[in-house]
Amino acid sequence: MIDMQDSNTRTTVKQIRLALFIVIFGLVLSGVTAFPLLHEMNWICQIIAGESRDPALHAGFTKWLLIVRQGLEETYEKFPFIAYGTDWLAFAHLSIALFFILPWRDPIRYQGVLHIGVWMSILVIPLAHICGPIRGIPFWWRMIDSSFGILCLPPLCYALWKIRLLEKNCSSRTQPDV
Repeated sequence: MIDMQDSNTRTTVKQIRLALFIVIFGLVLSGVTAFPLLHEMNWICQIIAGESRDPALHAGFTKWLLIVRQGLEETYEKFPFIAYGTDWLAFAHLSIALFFILPWRDPIRYQGVLHIGVWMSILVIPLAHICGPIRGIPFWWRMIDSSFGILCLPPLCYALWKIRLLEKNCSSRTQPDV
């Protein structure tokens, strides 16, 4: 464990934890919002398109949202068990968030979790651009999906940078003076 007596060490650990909080919060938010998809889509479509539910009457982003809402509504009505897949997606986000508690508690020892997080953030981009076209996802929506990985990179890289500084600080205090 890290000796928290030094004020520089405490400050660095707080900075690491703030970066990790951003990542954890994003994962939890993504997770809990994956449970009530149809309810959320109805709410968003009501705000954006009003009472109009016909995608043919709209263009661009509004049309896409109405198509997604219609697809969810028809699928859930005929095959409600399909929603179980997004329940597992939500659970996966919440589970991944829990892994970041390890480096929260001991950043040096569990920095490998952050390296995996960086790789997963990078790999979101090819996933969106390979699977997206296969599933008929518009390019601009794939860019939104890619942005989640891109937005996660800065706090993860910042935390890794601070962990390296923390390691140097901790190892310099354990080395005997020459």
